[in-house]
Amino acid sequence: MATENMKEENESLCWLTATIILNPILEEAVVDFLVGVMAGAVEQTVNDKNQDLTLNVYFEEKDQSKQLRANLQAKVEQQLSELADIFRVEIPEISWDLIEDQDWSSNWKVHFKPFTITRGLTIVPTWEEYQPEENEQVIIMDPGMAFGTGHHATTSMSLDLLRKVVTSSGGDISVLDVGCGTGILGMGAALFGADKVLGIDNDPEAVRVAIENVALNEGAASMEVTQTPLQDLKESFGCIVANIIHDVLLTMKDDFYRLLPQNGDLILSGILHGEQEQNIIKQFEGAGFVFLAKEQLEEWAALHLRKT
Repeated sequence: MATENMKEENESLCWLTATIILNPILEEAVVDFLVGVMAGAVEQTVNDKNQDLTLNVYFEEKDQSKQLRANLQAKVEQQLSELADIFRVEIPEISWDLIEDQDWSSNWKVHFKPFTITRGLTIVPTWEEYQPEENEQVIIMDPGMAFGTGHHATTSMSLDLLRKVVTSSGGDISVLDVGCGTGILGMGAALFGADKVLGIDNDPEAVRVAIENVALNEGAASMEVTQTPLQDLKESFGCIVANIIHDVLLTMKDDFYRLLPQNGDLILSGILHGEQEQNIIKQFEGAGFVFLAKEQLEEWAALHLRKT
């Protein structure tokens, strides 16, 4: 289950890291455990060769004793094994490493430069100076420990569909961003002209980061961020966007239907092109939605549906 490749220990080592390759069905349960129980920071990447997900996890090393580190590793590996047994999937692969604080705090930032995420919209990290061109909109953000720098194909496709929905409404629309992460989609909807945006996430760190990012962007002032569970929401929204994963989206379809008015728009992504995409369309059409359009980039798809 586990492989290990650790650097020699010295006083500067202060982050224990784990790379976990897992079946997507385990993602929510594993992330909840790693963040909520183990106080880790989690970022998600994609395995381009298959449908597995990769989680990069960071544990701050306040006590560098070998025994405490071994106990933490054993606890994580045991929980992964138990969850795999519950969901009847293969046990995730996990490898461990130690990195210096400077690696975590600065190395990844070197690769996060301003970039165009969709036509006329640029993502700019807080530590970069940037002068937008005429008619160019900008989202200033710091991803912190939350998932979502905007580089993933599913984010840009979701924004493309969001722009079409919001602009066609003339801005007279409220938007719900489910699993908002750093808040990119919700802030994009606000910049496109939505008069009200709500972002929700079950990760308190993501909520904190998204709130800070909204505060950095005057054009996104119409966005609110909370940790309110989807099932607890009562008000309706003209458009719901959710960039999560196939299996989780299926569990949310009844709440999506409940929260949308007739002819309300639904944008779904985090879906693999092909079997997953076809199954989402089939399941949501059976739940009272009609499929309108899709975008595809590489192996990923984003879908536009409407409540009938």
